[in-house]
Amino acid sequence: MRIMLRKGAQRRLILSAKQGKTWAQLGKMLSLNGDYLRIDLCTEKRLLGSDTYNRLCNIAKLDMSKNIVHTLDENWGKRIGGKKSSGTTKHVVTPKKTKELAELVGIILGDGSLYSNREKGVYALKIAGDKKTEKEYMKFVKSLVDRIFNLNSKLEIRRSEIFVAVYSKEIIERLEEVGLKRGNKKVNNLGIPQWVKKNPEFLKCCVRGLIDTDGSVHKMSNRDPNLVRISFKNRSKNLIQDLRESLISLGFAPSKIIREEQFFISRKENIQKYINEIKFSNAKHMRRIAPWCSGQISLKY
Repeated sequence: MRIMLRKGAQRRLILSAKQGKTWAQLGKMLSLNGDYLRIDLCTEKRLLGSDTYNRLCNIAKLDMSKNIVHTLDENWGKRIGGKKSSGTTKHVVTPKKTKELAELVGIILGDGSLYSNREKGVYALKIAGDKKTEKEYMKFVKSLVDRIFNLNSKLEIRRSEIFVAVYSKEIIERLEEVGLKRGNKKVNNLGIPQWVKKNPEFLKCCVRGLIDTDGSVHKMSNRDPNLVRISFKNRSKNLIQDLRESLISLGFAPSKIIREEQFFISRKENIQKYINEIKFSNAKHMRRIAPWCSGQISLKY
């Protein structure tokens, strides 16, 4: 059951309950995600579930019964077609299997997450980046998500991170249809989807998404500044093996996998080949690799 309060009353109730607490602390008390509480419930984009409403009243020590306008069952949003909702009822187009989608799959496998909690009504795609070094890249990721799914995602900043976020049940379902899974990526142990592996151009784009997010560029030796390598580190055994085998199939010579979680691209000709054929979308990597590379190089986009 959902509780509809008079305009402004839901926000007042939540802020009264939050006094002296962080959003994460209040969210834990309510068994809710702190971001969902702050972004969706406090701004009154979503209605309160009856259990959450009762807990908030107890925490805030307030009687809000006079502010209740309606009580609605869980399917009310579907019946009105989701016209006023920007969350789980938002329509998301079914994406075509393209190079852009393949790159996004790589990005999500690297630094993305699909969160789903049916009981709480929370569904979210989130892709994380570093606030200091990847603002430009996250704007690119946002535009990529928006083009593929025909929507307007959000850029959220929290502490040292910046996120591209979409709160939608449909986008979780669409992404599962192309080979991703909701939940813990390490537990899921996902690899690169077969439809990506079968197409070399799709595979290059997916590799770019993975390296842009979970990869790094650094010097091999302080004594020789011309020696540089690309490193990839991930704790999903299937993913790191898939990526290494994919690079080999594309003509690269990556190192062996170290400690089951990391490998390198180190040969100078391989570095140049990567820049020429796969490229980067993440300017952070380009800034690091440019001083050691010959020829004119630029971002993929």
